[in-house]
Amino acid sequence: MGAALLAGCGSAKPSIPEPRPIINYSGARIRVTKERMQAINDWVLREQDNIERDPGFMVITDMAVDEVYPWDGLRFAGSDTVRLRVDPRAADARVVFEIYGHLHLMARMGRQEEWLPEAPTATGYDLERAVLARASDAWLLGRTVFGTQPYAPLDELIYAKENGYLDAFIFTARPEEFAEARADWARAKPGEAEAYRTWFVQTFNREPPGLRPR
Repeated sequence: MGAALLAGCGSAKPSIPEPRPIINYSGARIRVTKERMQAINDWVLREQDNIERDPGFMVITDMAVDEVYPWDGLRFAGSDTVRLRVDPRAADARVVFEIYGHLHLMARMGRQEEWLPEAPTATGYDLERAVLARASDAWLLGRTVFGTQPYAPLDELIYAKENGYLDAFIFTARPEEFAEARADWARAKPGEAEAYRTWFVQTFNREPPGLRPR
């Protein structure tokens, strides 16, 4: 995604190509508007520039040996460095993983309002949800506008978010985290977990992350 995105948006006020719908092998489609993608492109470029040019922190990517989700292997070194694992077979996904790590690092460094204005004081699950929503939008931009290659973990994320299942996606994929938020969600939406699982299997022909055999 990085090379395609930077190549497509090199001017001071970049105008993006017309978005195209994406469709997976089950026939599930996602359509977006150019206006929405333009707004996403603007903040993605700003964030890429900050990651590359700001000397006050480091975002480091290490090589994974299998498919990984953005949170897999996320760790902090001191107060100014975040490390992530990235699948080397999915070069287009690197920018999204870096954005995920950058946003979490900005929250730790007291710069959350600058980079997550929609969730300036969020913590715990609310912070994670806001960060993943941004990561999802960045990948959606790449897939619909810049022709990035599919990558299952991120495609699952964007389809879940665009179909209203972001909470279910996170809670199912990470069963040992966010206990209080999960309990509140389960009480508020008692049938959501099963509805999500059914939708996911129909959309991807496999169980969602968190329910797959290890």
